[in-house]
Amino acid sequence: MPNDTINNAIKKASTSNENYEEIVYEGYGPSGVAVIVEASTDNKNRTAADVRHVFDKAGGNLGTTGCVSYMFNKKGIIVIEKASTKMDEEELMMLALDAGAEDFESSEEVYEITTDPSDFSQVRERLEEAGLEFLEADIQMIPTTTVKLDEKNTEKMERLIERLEELDDVSNIYHNWEEE
Repeated sequence: MPNDTINNAIKKASTSNENYEEIVYEGYGPSGVAVIVEASTDNKNRTAADVRHVFDKAGGNLGTTGCVSYMFNKKGIIVIEKASTKMDEEELMMLALDAGAEDFESSEEVYEITTDPSDFSQVRERLEEAGLEFLEADIQMIPTTTVKLDEKNTEKMERLIERLEELDDVSNIYHNWEEE
């Protein structure tokens, strides 16, 4: 996200005493890719128009509430860089699972811990108490199925995500596009 966008959002929020609402938009990108957009806005009409315009320009369309959310599960995700911890994989896995984690995966460079949203805080706290540092730790919408795109639709999808990220009110974007 560009620094100008971040600075404008901070400036706008700090000088304004307006009420902001959290809104979730759902829609479809190119080739039926499911997209969820989370926004924080002081003007629902403006934000809805902006989001709808971006979807239309990128070959997608904004849907109704619930049209794609059933294809996602809300999960807590904690990512730890292997090089940042002295714990071995088994020791870290046992710590995470004992704290209430649902799943633990290891790749070449990172460990990824998945939790139920209700257990996220306690798992995070236990890992922090053990002196671990996180690359990423937040609640996300994880797709249950993914969609592969051809080259043409990949460009459209990249454009859709890029334009959504440029909107000041947009805070998170989730999709079920299987990026390669």
